[in-house]
Amino acid sequence: MAEINRETGLLVSFKRLCATVLEIGQVRLELVGTELELEKKRLFEGMLWALSALLVLGVGLVMFCGFIILLVWEGYRLAAIGVMALIFLAGAVALFLQARQRLSNPKGMFSASVSELNKDRLALKPKA
Repeated sequence: MAEINRETGLLVSFKRLCATVLEIGQVRLELVGTELELEKKRLFEGMLWALSALLVLGVGLVMFCGFIILLVWEGYRLAAIGVMALIFLAGAVALFLQARQRLSNPKGMFSASVSELNKDRLALKPKA
């Protein structure tokens, strides 16, 4: 009687399939981890820019307001304070919009992982 070759049996094929599926899963998890690191870095940089802008804005506001008030001490003090407040509010809005633009992610979170999973899904789909 012929001896059954254990290297080509159904169980071996199933083990190879499981190993391949696990390897694909591991690669996808590593990709998600990498994307999380990149997202964390992007958020940290955006917050750092926003906080730096707030610090510089605060110092500039105090110094500039003091200068203008001392410059127009006599006649137009209230008008100068009102104009300065409007100018600085407009500047704060511009800085806020810049920080929001840096923090936005147009592709969405985990875009590379979603793309790779879509490729996997299309590769596993039966061909017509």
